[in-house]
Amino acid sequence: MSMVTPPSDLPVAPLAPPDGTGTLAPGGLTDLPADAKPRGMLRRGWEVFAENKLALVSLGVVVFMIAFCFIGPIFYRTDQVHTNILDYLCRPSGGHLLGCTDLGYDELGRLMVGGQTSLEVGFAAAFVSVLVGTMYGAFSGFIGGPVDAFLMRVVDAGLSIPYIMALIILSVIFHPNTEVMIFVIAVFYWFGVARLVRGETLTLRTREYVQAVKVVGGTPLRSVVRHIVPNAIGTIIVQATFAVADSILILAGLGFLGLGVSAPATDWGSMLSNGLTYLQSAQNYWWLIYPPGIAIIVTCISFNFIGDALRDAFETRLQRR
Repeated sequence: MSMVTPPSDLPVAPLAPPDGTGTLAPGGLTDLPADAKPRGMLRRGWEVFAENKLALVSLGVVVFMIAFCFIGPIFYRTDQVHTNILDYLCRPSGGHLLGCTDLGYDELGRLMVGGQTSLEVGFAAAFVSVLVGTMYGAFSGFIGGPVDAFLMRVVDAGLSIPYIMALIILSVIFHPNTEVMIFVIAVFYWFGVARLVRGETLTLRTREYVQAVKVVGGTPLRSVVRHIVPNAIGTIIVQATFAVADSILILAGLGFLGLGVSAPATDWGSMLSNGLTYLQSAQNYWWLIYPPGIAIIVTCISFNFIGDALRDAFETRLQRR
């Protein structure tokens, strides 16, 4: 009986080396050691995130802005409480690197103080709205039925309210300070987060590990906190980065309308609004307009780029490549 040999032009898979090192003699194709461990989820996510150069630059910008606003005043000390008419609209110089405002405040120091308010409100409002929206949407989607329908009608009603007008009304009613602005922004922003998390929960609640908790008598709270929320953390973190950018923009819009935090505190929107007062002046008071405007644009765009990269990093198909 004759033996059949495969055609010589067909590829033949190389055999694993007998020593278990994972490397072959010259001509082999294996380049990984046999005992190599698979990459962890965090490492895979970082590799995908690092491939996005805009996201890396944006991350550096956000770190720089945080250091500029919160660490900068330690080295660049200015008086942002008492007015100084002698420095009325002084031009940039060695003593005032970005000039002064119409009340004699140092513009660079004012930019740092305004950035503190904008970033504090942005992070805090995003945290509160994402926390409330996550728990609300997760419980609504997990319970389902008439309760879910009722809770989602509440969300639909909240989303149908023209929130800009509502924000303006609330800003007029309450004394505007940092805490009030956080509440005013978060009280309307969480509706969108709740709807997004609810959609994720509808998919996750049918998984085997969630059904197993029900079988053993676990409470809905345990299922949501221990299984639903951790497995939706990718969507939640991405939404949180967008929420920070949106909160900064909302605060800037309210400040531009004169409804921001009360003086002597300030924010970037209030600074921009004050600078536009002198836009038609014969003098070129550029330092009152460009620094706060650029700070708002660059910071918000950076958070959006970071959110886009995080969405790719948490995408399962990209992590498994």
